[in-house]
Amino acid sequence: MNTSASFPAPVAVIEGLSALSERYDALVCDVWGVVHNGVEAYPAAVEALTRFRKERGGIVVLVTNSPRPHGPVLTQLEGFGVTEGAFDAVVTSGDVTHAHLARMTETRVYHIGPERDLSLYEGTSFTLADADDAEVVCVTGLVNDEVETPDDYRTLLEGFAARRLPLVSANPDIVVERGFKMIWCGGALARLYAELGGPIVQLGKPHAPIYRAAFARIKGIAGAPVAPERILAVGDGLHTDMRGATDQGIDALFVTAGIHGADFGAIEAPDAALVTQRLATEKVRAVAAIPYLAW
Repeated sequence: MNTSASFPAPVAVIEGLSALSERYDALVCDVWGVVHNGVEAYPAAVEALTRFRKERGGIVVLVTNSPRPHGPVLTQLEGFGVTEGAFDAVVTSGDVTHAHLARMTETRVYHIGPERDLSLYEGTSFTLADADDAEVVCVTGLVNDEVETPDDYRTLLEGFAARRLPLVSANPDIVVERGFKMIWCGGALARLYAELGGPIVQLGKPHAPIYRAAFARIKGIAGAPVAPERILAVGDGLHTDMRGATDQGIDALFVTAGIHGADFGAIEAPDAALVTQRLATEKVRAVAAIPYLAW
């Protein structure tokens, strides 16, 4: 990690990734809020990642807290207009959660989330169970995130917490922006469960397992390990992307116009002082900030 400045370092707001690109050989890049908004791709972000790969010769691993394995996410990216030339690999929270579930001895799972996420259990010994028979709870999201809130699940989670059932959160995100609307995610249910005293397991950002998986993919693509100081995390989440990068000892580029966009003044021209202050408050680091990812 580049630590020449004292913590917290004043954060420069840059116009494009090209201002930093020579310092890094690989990017660990967030997806939702950086590359797309849940509806369509951000063309400037796709161009930036493509140029980092083609002009800089860098490696781009997209790292997302999507609760599904990477196959369905690749299909989703294509549908949003994220071209294959923009990335080398995708690592999802669903990937690392699936690996964790495959190692568990429990076999009856109560699933909280939409049916489209049931691919998470393929290749494991889990069978779907009702609330009374479950041995473990797995959360991929709210069943209907357009209308529901975490409080709709309070009574259900109180019952699980009283039984001390482990809850595996396949998506640690609290909220994401879908188009121009904030949507509750599975991490909000995991947070509520922890408040109720229930035991939780979280494997996506900002937690170490998903970064180990991403670094392994970078090593495989490069043919050798890439030094941590040559890896840059790119993301819009203070509690996921910036926290994860700080904890893993890698530099980070903070995309300010994502889920925290309203906190820094004008969306297109964030106030550097507000950004620096917020990073310090959260006790996370960023080498620079950028409104939207661009080259």
